[in-house]
Amino acid sequence: MSDIKKVVLAYSGGLDTSVILKWLQVTYNCEVVTFTADLGQGEEIEPARAKARLMGLPDSNIYIEDLREEFVGDFVFPMMRANARYEGDYLLGTSIARPLISKRLIEIAHETGADAVAHGATGKGNDQVRFELSAYALDPDIKIIAPWREWDLTSRTALIAWAEQHQIQVPKDKRGESPFSTDANLLHTSSEGKVLEDPWEETPGYVYSRTVDPEDAPDQSEYVTIDFERGDGVALNGTAMSPATLLTALNELGRKHGIGRLDLVENRFVGMKSRGMYETPGGTIYAAAHRGIEQITLDRGAAHLKDELLPKYAELIYNGFWFAPEREMLQAAIDYSQAKVSGTVRLKLYKGSASVVGRKSANSLYSERHVTFEDDAGAYDQKDAAGFIKLNALRLRLLAQRDR
Repeated sequence: MSDIKKVVLAYSGGLDTSVILKWLQVTYNCEVVTFTADLGQGEEIEPARAKARLMGLPDSNIYIEDLREEFVGDFVFPMMRANARYEGDYLLGTSIARPLISKRLIEIAHETGADAVAHGATGKGNDQVRFELSAYALDPDIKIIAPWREWDLTSRTALIAWAEQHQIQVPKDKRGESPFSTDANLLHTSSEGKVLEDPWEETPGYVYSRTVDPEDAPDQSEYVTIDFERGDGVALNGTAMSPATLLTALNELGRKHGIGRLDLVENRFVGMKSRGMYETPGGTIYAAAHRGIEQITLDRGAAHLKDELLPKYAELIYNGFWFAPEREMLQAAIDYSQAKVSGTVRLKLYKGSASVVGRKSANSLYSERHVTFEDDAGAYDQKDAAGFIKLNALRLRLLAQRDR
């Protein structure tokens, strides 16, 4: 790594990445370019520019970009077409953001002639894997620097001491240990570590930041509609919206009604179990609505095959294989299935729940005439069921005759 002259750093402007910025300059004696992505994390990101300037970076080396529309339109929505949930519950809010950040890191590295990219993920978590698998998939020759795997700053105290030694400002509220670690974007907020590490202890109320307590949510339910075209949401309550605008609006509805909280013990790709608390207010509403429109527009065979593919697809995203050919192959099949997934879903939002209560589509496969308990006017001959049952029972009867 001695030939590294320029590095692109995924930079939040916080204490950790500010230390990493200076550490790169000191350790590698290299030029640093910072990249800060606005993925809808709900924090002001422009201060990152001022902090990078304080570290001696010229404006030409500071990249701050609003990627909210690309994030939702090109990453979240394709994932939602698959109804992806890792281990049955997790809507993959952190996982799905990493390939986009990596993509821009590599693009900026190419634009600026950088030799390497760097990130602030630790050596215990999944994010290091996600960042680096994506980076290598896009540039097999890129060099990657992961300071948490290299330096000896193994405690918060050591990190702060190093920062002060190198004249890096440490805000007063950053001097103590954080009660938990968070990651946020337009899809979700995740919290883990410290106070959350005992899976027997209930998550303290102060951990939640994006949803009201369902017990404190309005006593009056609220009905909303989401319109879909080819598997993607396009309108809320009849008003056309872009992907990021739609998810933002759903987040506010989810916050208000306490929707989208998840307390989960999951299996990390690196091998250990971890306990996390996730808040995915708008995504939870959206996922329920997408399932609702598929219920009347997807054929049983296609729907059931999608459900079989879902665990594999979700695991690929969780493990960092967004740019792998197998994820792209599955995506092609999933996207093909969405050709007729258009229509409107009505949901009832109430005290932590988002329930589908209505769905309609010009492409609906639902036939009231066939399913009615009343006179079906000859649409279905019930006598046909006898032969259907006998044929399906044939092997069972042969087994029973042999074994009795």
